[in-house]
Amino acid sequence: MMIIPEDERCREIPLEGPGVLTHPDMMKALEWVFECYQPPVKKYAVFLPCSVRKPYHESPSHKLFDSVVFKYLPREDTHIVVFGTCGIVPRELDEEYPFSHYKFVLGKCTIPEIKETFIEIETERISRYLLKTRNNYKVRIAYCLGEFREAMKRASEQTNVHVHILPKRLIKCGKKFPYGSLSQSHYLNELDRFLSELVRREDR
Repeated sequence: MMIIPEDERCREIPLEGPGVLTHPDMMKALEWVFECYQPPVKKYAVFLPCSVRKPYHESPSHKLFDSVVFKYLPREDTHIVVFGTCGIVPRELDEEYPFSHYKFVLGKCTIPEIKETFIEIETERISRYLLKTRNNYKVRIAYCLGEFREAMKRASEQTNVHVHILPKRLIKCGKKFPYGSLSQSHYLNELDRFLSELVRREDR
């Protein structure tokens, strides 16, 4: 499958920097996700932030998150969805262009206007996906920080589609990334505890 055939790709504009957010190919690919993609029906949807390394499923961060998620949730009943500067991407599509080709790290951006623009654009994109998949998942979990977290929170509130947003206990680090990294042990431990309790409750 090829979402955007090679001869239809925009080669005049690079898939780099803040322009990624509204790049013609990114917008075309996301429109395909919203209008043509058929999401699976699963018990769980786990939303994870996009990663610098592509494809996402091969990144160290996603491998680490997967080790916690699939410790409790059955792979056959769990759908991983990636969101962030890529928009919103079912992870089984993460080797597709343009999702595997762009270069932009929002966390390294120091321009407030760009970050606010991102939150507005991403809120709208997450909202569309939540509405599209309203009846596809029983439980939705998002593991995210910063602007990604704010966009997910707003989208959940706007659509009235409930999403468990983790971590709940944010820890100020006083560094370039105010709340640190999702790979830190205290956040991973909270995710572990949440999933453990979730499964325990469902088994009762």
